Amino acid sequence: MSDLGALSYYLGIEVRQGKEELTLGQNAYALKLLERNDMAECKPCVTPMEERLKLTKTSTTAKVDATLYRSIGGGLRYLVHTRLDITFAVGYVSRFIEDPREDH
Repeated sequence: MSDLGALSYYLGIEVRQGKEELTLGQNAYALKLLERNDMAECKPCVTPMEERLKLTKTSTTAKVDATLYRSIGGGLRYLVHTRLDITFAVGYVSRFIEDPREDH
């Protein structure tokens, strides 16, 4: 084994070490996810999803590109490791990974 120094980046997670704390973040990963999905210019919001949103698996709307939906959903699920504020919203839309539609 060799000492590689302080850990700074591991599996897409940025690690910042202080004397009393260890901080994890995924800023670079989040920016790449936004850029890959043409959302880099979007403005941030306080709530990660519309309030009182009701989704259903029995929707009759047109299907969306399932591969793209799963790719975005998977990326968001990985981002949840350090962004607990989006956990509920990501979990909610992940229920529809199997059969994504335009507006549930």
